[in-house]
Amino acid sequence: MFDITLIAPSQLNGGEAGGFPMDEFPLQFLAQGDSWFSVGSIPPFLTSNLFDKMSLSQRAVAVNCARPGAELQHMTSTTSNRTFLQLLNGKVARRWTALLLSALGNDVISAAQSPPSSSAATRLLARKSEWAAGADASRYISQAGWQTFQQHAITVFQMLLQNRDKAPVNRGIPIVLHTYDFVTARNSGAGVGFGPWLFKAFTMFEIPTADWDGLSTELMGRVRTLILQIAASEPSIHVVDTQGTLQPALISDVGPTAHWQNEIHPTRAGYRLLGDVWDVALERLFIA
Repeated sequence: MFDITLIAPSQLNGGEAGGFPMDEFPLQFLAQGDSWFSVGSIPPFLTSNLFDKMSLSQRAVAVNCARPGAELQHMTSTTSNRTFLQLLNGKVARRWTALLLSALGNDVISAAQSPPSSSAATRLLARKSEWAAGADASRYISQAGWQTFQQHAITVFQMLLQNRDKAPVNRGIPIVLHTYDFVTARNSGAGVGFGPWLFKAFTMFEIPTADWDGLSTELMGRVRTLILQIAASEPSIHVVDTQGTLQPALISDVGPTAHWQNEIHPTRAGYRLLGDVWDVALERLFIA
C-alpha cells in the first residue's frame, strides 16, 4: 500500500526539475475544503487532517488547496478560490482522477453562531421564545434558518458543478464528499481565538445543557442527510459516509480525548480511523 502523497498547488511548478513529477502517480486528485482537510488546531502540529496515513494500492497524489487558518473555511470561499479554479478549469488545469471535497461541516458550525438578534431566516438556532413543545432536539433549530442553509448549500454545489464542467478536460469527473462525525458541544477550543464554537452558540441561545448532545447530533445528522441528498441528485458525486466512526467526547471533557482534539476536530488517531473508511471507498471507486 502507498500513502497518498499530499502537495500544495505551489509545488506543481516549483523545484529544479521543473515541477512535481505528477506523471509518476496513476491517481491524481484535486482536493479542496474546510479544516478537516487542512488543520484543526493552533499550533497545527497538535493534530493532522483526513489525509494523514491515507493509503491505496496504487500510487496517488492529492494537490490540496485547503488552507489552514484561524477562521472557519466556508464552502463558498473554498470552491471559488482562485488557485482552486485555475487548477480545475483555468489555464493550468489538467485532467484529475477526481475532486475530493470536505464541505458543509464548518458551514453548519459557523451558521449556528449567528446571534439571537438575527432574523429567523439568517440564524440556525431558535430563540427561547420560539422553542416548540416536546423533547425532540429539533425544537431548538430555526426551521427558516435551516431552509436558508439547505438552499445555500444546494446553490453552491450547483456552482461547483458548473465550474467543474466549464473546461472539457474535467467535465463530469467524479466528486467525492464525506459526512461528518458527531461533535460534542464543550468548552474545548483549538487555540487562542479559535473556538469553542457550539459551546458558545448553545450558551448564547440558552439551550439546556441536558439537550446539548441531542442538538449536536441533530445538526450533524441533518448535514449528513443534506450531503446524501445532494449526491443522490448527481450521479458523479460520491459520499464517504464516516458518521459514527469516532467515539464522541463528553460535555465535561475540556481537553483532547481518544478521538477528538477539540470540540470539532479529531485527533491524529481519529483522523486515521476516518482515513481507513476513505481508503476503502477510494479503492472501490478508482482501483477495484
